[in-house]
Amino acid sequence: MIGYQVFLQKVLTATAVTVTVGFGSISGAIAQSLTGAGATFPEPLYRRYFREYQEQTTDVKLKYSAIGSGGGIRRFLNQSVDFGASNVIPTPVERNSMKRGLLMVPTAGGSLAVVYNLQGITTDVKLSRETLGKIFTGQISNWKQVNSRLPNRKIQVVVHSGTSGTSFIFTKYLNEITNGRIRASRKPNWGFKVFSSVPGNGPVASEVKRIDGAIGYVPASYAKQLNLPMARLENQAGRYVKPTVDQANKALDNVQFNDDFTIENIDDPEEGYPIVGITWLFVYEKYPKPELAQGVKDLINWILTEGQDLNEDLQYTRIPEDVANRAIEAVNNNIRVVP
Repeated sequence: MIGYQVFLQKVLTATAVTVTVGFGSISGAIAQSLTGAGATFPEPLYRRYFREYQEQTTDVKLKYSAIGSGGGIRRFLNQSVDFGASNVIPTPVERNSMKRGLLMVPTAGGSLAVVYNLQGITTDVKLSRETLGKIFTGQISNWKQVNSRLPNRKIQVVVHSGTSGTSFIFTKYLNEITNGRIRASRKPNWGFKVFSSVPGNGPVASEVKRIDGAIGYVPASYAKQLNLPMARLENQAGRYVKPTVDQANKALDNVQFNDDFTIENIDDPEEGYPIVGITWLFVYEKYPKPELAQGVKDLINWILTEGQDLNEDLQYTRIPEDVANRAIEAVNNNIRVVP
């Protein structure tokens, strides 16, 4: 893992990241290749998964392109990947178009940090529910309006362009705290002129780090890697909390997983950090070759067992063990070979 943080620093500035992990073959056998694409929210974690997986697997080659949840769903629909990744649940229309079937595999939970850049300010910024809503609806445009002790400096709002699962998680929360003023969407209409709209979590984090007065939203893992200040947000109970793993776990304690591993009760948790989400891998129920089917099963089994031990180190929460075991059973029992 030497040099990993330097390598990840470069990754976070890219609009789309392709991770290729190749492994030596046994007795000259051809390595099995699996390709995936989708969400940038879990990209640091997936990179770590794949690099750790190589220590135990010698006959698999993995390639993952971090292009956003919308892109992951599109490529999964087009059957141009062996697995997809998303922070959002497909629409009924999208799901009905998945001719090879869909199994949603939850891999991690995580916090969405509100990051900012106020040069010369070392104290934590606290944002009430009302203030956060007003910043991202254009009603508050100066940091002095947030707190009289903050500088008289224009707020430069940085958002995601394109279809983004991160934006969906964020606007779903904003929808709750603004009485519907902002609609939950993968590609939001903010209703005012934002300072900058850039593709992907890495570019958003880099833009915030570059611009004095900027504010944006990225997974806590990205904020930590770039050493960006993270605001303390007011939760439903009135407490101001940071997006730590402990606070994310509190928020996700009461989340209910349905039989298909979609979720309930995550809109506005009363306890813990208020903006959290779950991320999934999408796998087909039908694969054209036995080696593809087995390769996907083996990867999912590893991610939901040994791989979970890596989550908290990168600011993600674990999937509850009973849910992980049910997901493993669903994958092992439902993936089949259909030429």
